[in-house]
Amino acid sequence: MGNIAWFKELSKDDIPLVGGKGANLGEMFNSGIPVPPGFIVTAEAFKNFLDKTGIADEIYSVLDGLDVENNENLQAASKKIGGIIINAGMPNDIAQDIRENYDNLNVDEDVFRTAGKEALDIIKSGREPPFVAVRSSATAEDLPEASFAGQQETFLNIKGAKRLIRAVQDCWASLFTARAIYYRVQNNFPHDKVLIAVVVQKMVNSNKSGVIFSVNPVNNEDNEIVIEAGWGLGEAVVSGSINPDSYIIAKDNLEIKNIKVNEQTWMYTLDPREGHTIKKDVPQPNIHAQILNAGEIRKLAELTVKIEDHYGKPQDIEYAIEGSNIYIVQSRPITTLKKKVKEKEEESSSSSGEVSSSSGAEVILEGTSASPGAASGTVKMVHGSEDLGKVLKGDILVTRMTNPDMVPTMQRAAAIVTDAGGATCHAAIVSREMGIPCIVGTEKATKLLHEGDIITVDATNGKVYKGEISIEYHKEEYETESASIETVTDVKVIMDFPDFAEKAAKTGADGVGLLRNEFMILKHKVHPYHMITSGRREEFLNDLTDDITKIAKAFKGKPVWYRTLDAPTDEFRELEGGEDDPIEDNPMMGWRSIRRSLDQPELLLVEFEAIKRVHDAGFTNVGIMIPLVTHIEQIVKAKEYLRQAGFEPMETIEFGVMIETPASVWIIEEICQEGVDFISFGTNDLTQFTMACDRNSAKVIKWYDEKHPAIKRQIKHVIEVCRKYNVETSICGQAGSDPEMAEFLVKTGIDSITANADAVRKIRHTVAKIEKKLLLNVARKDLKETEGYEEEEEN
Repeated sequence: MGNIAWFKELSKDDIPLVGGKGANLGEMFNSGIPVPPGFIVTAEAFKNFLDKTGIADEIYSVLDGLDVENNENLQAASKKIGGIIINAGMPNDIAQDIRENYDNLNVDEDVFRTAGKEALDIIKSGREPPFVAVRSSATAEDLPEASFAGQQETFLNIKGAKRLIRAVQDCWASLFTARAIYYRVQNNFPHDKVLIAVVVQKMVNSNKSGVIFSVNPVNNEDNEIVIEAGWGLGEAVVSGSINPDSYIIAKDNLEIKNIKVNEQTWMYTLDPREGHTIKKDVPQPNIHAQILNAGEIRKLAELTVKIEDHYGKPQDIEYAIEGSNIYIVQSRPITTLKKKVKEKEEESSSSSGEVSSSSGAEVILEGTSASPGAASGTVKMVHGSEDLGKVLKGDILVTRMTNPDMVPTMQRAAAIVTDAGGATCHAAIVSREMGIPCIVGTEKATKLLHEGDIITVDATNGKVYKGEISIEYHKEEYETESASIETVTDVKVIMDFPDFAEKAAKTGADGVGLLRNEFMILKHKVHPYHMITSGRREEFLNDLTDDITKIAKAFKGKPVWYRTLDAPTDEFRELEGGEDDPIEDNPMMGWRSIRRSLDQPELLLVEFEAIKRVHDAGFTNVGIMIPLVTHIEQIVKAKEYLRQAGFEPMETIEFGVMIETPASVWIIEEICQEGVDFISFGTNDLTQFTMACDRNSAKVIKWYDEKHPAIKRQIKHVIEVCRKYNVETSICGQAGSDPEMAEFLVKTGIDSITANADAVRKIRHTVAKIEKKLLLNVARKDLKETEGYEEEEEN
């Protein structure tokens, strides 16, 4: 077909020539879907470029023997190859083909093919060169099912043939980004078999845009279409930079089932003078307005059904609206749907599976899902400690934010709803361990809900419904599996409450990767230091010993890592004797953790003495973990106090530290040299300190990302250093309960993952699948090496 192919000439069978993106655009164009006009600079053009410039050998020699696990070398190789491609001159015939087809993009394609040169010159006279979107469309010649989505570049609002040709070369260079190189090596795709085409498509200067899922990706409901919409160009929605409007439509009758309108204060748009994308304020009347009208929603739903029917599988679609014209700019299969097991959960209030609710139910509030499940009950508003007694068993506890004083009350509640907090706040942590449905960060629960209201909390989906409704649950695949699945990577559990130890042990966890003592110590409602100094030291010591013993006994023969006291000052001030604690502007970064413990060693020694008594009772599986380490001298001093309690660190007791600050990440070599048995990532704090995000603030929770590259790179660095010193690595932050993060951790080589009790089986299931996949890859590699050796022997 040559260097150029127009959409009209393409179908889904042309992936080797134009990539998946290009083939889909051709397929839709020829099926009558309103696709903006355009053409493809084919993979054949890229091959011609490599042949005529003679740079192929130079590129592949850079990749030969490259260690992709060495990030510095990987980035350097990517940069070098990019420079080779960008600096190579574009062959004249390819440049002329691109220029000629671009010049005729404003002309009807049939006219362009049939009209003579003079007629075309007349038609084009006075017409401005069009703005175009230039998108990479990678393909593997012999692997049409391979997916390279998101690895290559897109350039918007390109105007003029000269800029277009440069953008094409930039797209070609993006075939060799660091992430693309890494992906191919990890998946055994030969670099020289993966080619790249470039889509050149007329820009839609959209005033509205967004994405569509032909199947609801949250609950797998195949009769629901989900449309998300934002003002301006689609990049803001696609990148997740804004909270878009959301519309749920029934696929069978195209009726609108649910509308959620979100505030949008800014948008991306085209600056016609500068010719590039700019960020600007949304006009005041549109900030809180519904973006799509009923007609647009229905038309988009109709197109979605048509596209899904055409491809025969669920689709992820991008659209743009310019004036009254609706365009489909991309469609691809949805790859993130989960498999359902058709087994109803009778006890819906305790299941953590998929949720589907009555379509007629009224959603009155939404927030962040902190602990899955559902429950109906009577609202009880808790504004202070004086309200705790009115919450009876089966009530819905509604408060601004929970605190340790509320724990006994929380145990009576059927569900919890808060104004503030994110997935790692106090309410989330406690409710997950107790198995209580919980929604946090609603911002206005205490204003919209009233004492005595009957509501239904669907915590799996973060929604509160008016009245009592029925909610159906479906068990996930991992919930039907045995708890005895064995994995190389240990899966441990987080513990707070001794009374839940037996239940947590039944998850099959390989131990306790984080034993938090705050709830045990603060349950007295008396400041622990006040107990010590007011003659109640032995009472404090005995209670703590008993609580730790319960947990150690439940997990006998398995490690239990006890984290020393880590409560911030604001959690102490409300206690008896806590009035002398300082009032800090930012307690999370203040006098807490090992900092306080070294200033008040009397507290630390009681903790160490309690653990010594537990060891003396025969439960030597309890180890010590020091939190919020930032200096080596903190470790040295902690060891000194441990020796005073009768232990020899790393000999008679396991000793480790938490890695939860960037400081500890970058002194990990010195920490290992000082001597530790293990480290454990506290990703809750590591994320908030790295991202400068208060993890309890609903306003900034969208920026709190435990999977951000900055977090992953720190984790990878620490694991690599610890492996060198034979130091065990683990994770005990909320990220450990995320299957996607678990996959990254296993591949990076972590020794154990600690999850919430409700997530242990899910993470075990994920880890088992990842390890199986890695084992198969190793087996394939060994087999290839064996076959190669046998061939050499035969020769």
